[in-house]
Amino acid sequence: MRRLAWRTAAASLALAGAGARAAPAVTVYAAGDIARCGSADPKWSGAAATAAIVSHGLAQDPSAAVLTLGDHTYPDGRTAEFHTCYAPTWGRFRDRTWPSPGNHEYASKGAAPYFAYFGERAGKGYYSVELGAWHVVSLNSGLSGAPMREQLAWLRQDLAGRKARCTLAYWHIPLYSSGGHAPNPVMREAWRILYQAGADLVLSGHDHDYERFAPQDADGRLDEAHGLRQFVVGTGGAYPTPFRWPVAHTESRENSRFGVLRLKLADGGYEWRFLPVAGTEGQGPEPDHGSGRCH
Repeated sequence: MRRLAWRTAAASLALAGAGARAAPAVTVYAAGDIARCGSADPKWSGAAATAAIVSHGLAQDPSAAVLTLGDHTYPDGRTAEFHTCYAPTWGRFRDRTWPSPGNHEYASKGAAPYFAYFGERAGKGYYSVELGAWHVVSLNSGLSGAPMREQLAWLRQDLAGRKARCTLAYWHIPLYSSGGHAPNPVMREAWRILYQAGADLVLSGHDHDYERFAPQDADGRLDEAHGLRQFVVGTGGAYPTPFRWPVAHTESRENSRFGVLRLKLADGGYEWRFLPVAGTEGQGPEPDHGSGRCH
């Protein structure tokens, strides 16, 4: 698959050629595990509460974008779920969303409703975009066998051709997580490729909680100089799940409320802050926040 060259206006500035000004910082809002179709009225759902955070941020900043980390609808990723649960909430900013598929999308054959709903923006299930000074890669953690090998070959080629110093990748099933699912190595080779290419951040969902890890390599070794920092943000609105499998190098975690991760992607670095939904500010720890530099 050829690399998809979608770019924001800010990204065009970054790639305008030698001597161009550094691209301005770009803000992205990210979460997975979003619309649970059990409510008679989506406006009272967890997805509506997190969508309100994102809508407010997008209204303040026309260059901001949204990254979705899979499991857009529950339980089966059906066409009706996208149109009755997701569309009234997170679907309000579909044209500013860069999605990645989750395992619940594949409860419908071939994740066909997901691909139909997002259209060209879903790519082949994986693609890359330029956001400001960052190269951003969306991958599909639901592949195996030959399709996974094809994705990994594409990833190597994509990273070899990138011009940006800073790289963020995102997909659904995390390599590292203390959450309710057992550890899953399905994306270990993708992590290894990203690590070798000097990538900086990984975002995932799947476990319905928030967790941040220190920079690591693909084998769970702490590497502050070259490792990838991973965030699990499965707090988009589905039911919370417990932490069951404590793993090393976790730096922050909570599962007490829904929320969205806000990242400010600057030229050479980034800032992060977990934004809990309105009315829950005192129900958990101080919202996680911090900053880092690109490799």
